[in-house]
Amino acid sequence: MALPTNILQNVATYQMSELAYLQNLNAFISLANTKFKDFQKFKGNLGSSVTFDLPSRFTSSDTLVATFQASEQRAHTLTVDQAKNVSFAVSNQQELFNLDPIDYMNKFGKAAVEELGAAIESNVADNIARQHTYRFYGDGITPINSYNQLAKMLAFYRNYGSAPGKLDVILPDMVVPDIVSSGLNQFAPRRNDEEAMSWELGNWHQADFFQSNFLPLHTAGTAGQSAQTLTVVSTDDPTGANITQITFSGATASDADAIKEFDKMQFDDGVTGQPNMRFLTFVGHKSSENPVQLKVTADAAATGGGQVTVSIFPALQSTAGAGQNINNNIVAGMQVTVLPNHRSGVVVGGKAMYLAMPELPEEVPYPTATAHDPDTGVSLRKYFGSKFGENERGMITDCIWGSTMPDEYGMAIIVPE
Repeated sequence: MALPTNILQNVATYQMSELAYLQNLNAFISLANTKFKDFQKFKGNLGSSVTFDLPSRFTSSDTLVATFQASEQRAHTLTVDQAKNVSFAVSNQQELFNLDPIDYMNKFGKAAVEELGAAIESNVADNIARQHTYRFYGDGITPINSYNQLAKMLAFYRNYGSAPGKLDVILPDMVVPDIVSSGLNQFAPRRNDEEAMSWELGNWHQADFFQSNFLPLHTAGTAGQSAQTLTVVSTDDPTGANITQITFSGATASDADAIKEFDKMQFDDGVTGQPNMRFLTFVGHKSSENPVQLKVTADAAATGGGQVTVSIFPALQSTAGAGQNINNNIVAGMQVTVLPNHRSGVVVGGKAMYLAMPELPEEVPYPTATAHDPDTGVSLRKYFGSKFGENERGMITDCIWGSTMPDEYGMAIIVPE
């Protein structure tokens, strides 16, 4: 392998600078729940998994005569399925004359860790905010730029059911200035003084607010981008016991990109002859103010007649039982709207955003060290070595990780792209 072309300045003219690294807002890494301490420490590899339990669900009966119901142990799995490395190589002369032993790690090593931290943050943000949410606030068209919208967003989240304690809210960094500016016009002197000095939202309404410049962009299918209204034709379970697929009409005929994985859709209110669809509260099974919202779990193409069959999450159940989650069965004639292209922030309750980064084994026979970086929260491995008989020395910094969130604990914050 040819040595890469390195740009190392001549030692006689090169002066070390004190330029800071261009930091990113690694909110997801810093907020993630890493309670699986043993999982963090064992020598793992890609594919390593851990399963944790979710609260059980039951339903109640209006009688003193017991009707025993099945007990279902709900579980969620976190799998380490991601890997990244940053590597570079130098000649022996370059290492000797250009790389000071102390600044070798301060300059090159830290830069490698910063790059890994950015890659992990971006992946976790996409996995949590885009892939593991089915509920959402915002339509992808109207900007979110006021405290009134934030208050409605938090009420919307809690109305469905919320874990005790404060919520964590991660917003796009570019929307925060407008929200703060709108708040300065309100008569709240103490809060306004704090925010004017920091220009940050901080703690408000039993929620901690954070910013990210890595929130994922979702590219919607044609139905979302073209604002098509889709009409229900049928479902895979007419009884309403377990609906996981819905067939719609109204898509562009023979469109291979009609619906894309992780598109989000909402049942429309005010459809003639149809009831307004509402989620039931997650606990208690009472009708909430939340319209029924779904995420798409696979790409779907439209037929020549403009019909498209969409796989959805969560499964919809209108029949009585622990899994009942909607107030009416899904029937022909109901309509849905699909979100256009958008960015996704997230509201999370119950510290339900999980991140695992097991240590990697030693890379024998090369000198190896594993460490946890306090700035980015990255558990990583470093190893280096020389190619035998060749003028080349290389260093590799790498890591593996996995992240997840039980979908019912999160809600996407949808902002225009």
